[in-house]
Amino acid sequence: MKFRSVFDIIGPIMIGPSSSHTAGALRIGKVARNLFGRRPKWAHIHLYGSFAETYKGHGTDVAIVGGLLNFDTFDDSLIRSFEIAKEEGLDYAFFIEQGIPDHPNTAKIVVGDELGELEVVGISVGGGKIEIAEINGFKLKLTGENPAIVILNNDRFGCIANVANILAKHEINIGHMEVSRKEKGKLALMVLELDENINNEIMDEIHALPNILQVARIVE
Repeated sequence: MKFRSVFDIIGPIMIGPSSSHTAGALRIGKVARNLFGRRPKWAHIHLYGSFAETYKGHGTDVAIVGGLLNFDTFDDSLIRSFEIAKEEGLDYAFFIEQGIPDHPNTAKIVVGDELGELEVVGISVGGGKIEIAEINGFKLKLTGENPAIVILNNDRFGCIANVANILAKHEINIGHMEVSRKEKGKLALMVLELDENINNEIMDEIHALPNILQVARIVE
């Protein structure tokens, strides 16, 4: 892993005790919340590996729920995540999994409400940093460190070019891009990390394109 500054090594400003098991876990929950686009009504949280073994002592459970509530790593409200979730009507359940993951600090979060649901698999790689490894079964690699948009689309000619043209028109630079599909001509996923956040107008413009089904964003 490459570090950009000494603060990447020390870790984030956070409510402890662990940068990987607390701050990283919170960020996985927060990315799931951002991708869902609203506060979910319920969440099923599956913990694997080291997360499953030490989640209570390291506050991983409290942190993930805090992330789903959109808290920051340094928010004092984090220690009251369970209580606040109850007050705000967020039902959650934890499932301790025995499977051996590719990375020891792995969580699968399934969130939903009456309008739909979303599945996110995230790993905490240390120092509060994370990677999102799957969204609704699509394999990808998303760090959550930069503004990003995630687009579900029909696998059709021109979809990628149409999205890129809109971003170019608004002078939004793409720093990194991944595309994935489960089967040719079926559903596909685009993940674009950007140099800056995009506003609702651009989001709506992308969503109005042919064969674009869903658009979600992660803000910096």
